[in-house]
Amino acid sequence: MTDLYPQRSAGVGLRLQHLAQVLRDRPAAAWFEVHPENFLANPHAAEMLEAIAALYPVSVHSVGISAGSVGGIDRTHVARIRSLVARLDPILLSGHLAWSTHDGDYLNDLLPLPYHAESLGVICDHIAEIQDALGMVFHLENPSNYLGFADSTMTETAFLGEIVRRTGCRLLCDVSNIHVSAHNLGYDARRYIDELPADAIGELHLGGFEVEAEAGGGSVIIDTHARPIAPEAWDLYAYAIARFGRRPTLIEWDSAIPSLDRLLAEAGKADAVAAAAEREVRHAVTV
Repeated sequence: MTDLYPQRSAGVGLRLQHLAQVLRDRPAAAWFEVHPENFLANPHAAEMLEAIAALYPVSVHSVGISAGSVGGIDRTHVARIRSLVARLDPILLSGHLAWSTHDGDYLNDLLPLPYHAESLGVICDHIAEIQDALGMVFHLENPSNYLGFADSTMTETAFLGEIVRRTGCRLLCDVSNIHVSAHNLGYDARRYIDELPADAIGELHLGGFEVEAEAGGGSVIIDTHARPIAPEAWDLYAYAIARFGRRPTLIEWDSAIPSLDRLLAEAGKADAVAAAAEREVRHAVTV
């Protein structure tokens, strides 16, 4: 059987300030992930990225496709991404269970949607269109949540599973997002992982977050990607590896971006945590 995801080691998000260093130093990185929106209007950066893609596996993670927008996806934007995909030949293509456009305006956020039959139909139609247009399987990422919708009739995991069943897409399991959402909405993060369709998980994400105190007591966690990965997220990552097995794992750091060496060190930690989780699973099976 062909291995859909031969790249099992952790990679890092590639940001513009690190392009020249990667080409100059050829660091020992397993793979890189890029936001295509950072390169579509920057020809010089796109040329550097294409050179990097000839040296390293590259994944494309769009933050602007807006698969959940009721008004439809921006076909011009998808066509631009298709052109970049053709140049890079990426190992993975992904985006968010969210919406960010309305009446032709792009909003600088990934906004939530309710989980019911109508929204399910909208997002399934759009994912099918995206996959047809780009000629690749789309990996849909679970969001970080700060509220829920009263008219939702499905859990998030059931909603994601039904999207997979209808469209043939796969899932990008953002482990840190699960921890953020579980804390903010008061559910069990491990149960969430247990409810995901394991065979559909194609990639994992890990990122830092901020804990903010609320005026009435308690706290809310904000998914900032601006800090090291917290111990709680590492623990949940080990649990996810035990449930899903090794998958390509990305270290996300999008604000207050540290040195490339620091990012690669975090990727190395992810590999160590995953290897330890696998050893524990093997030990449990043989005992």
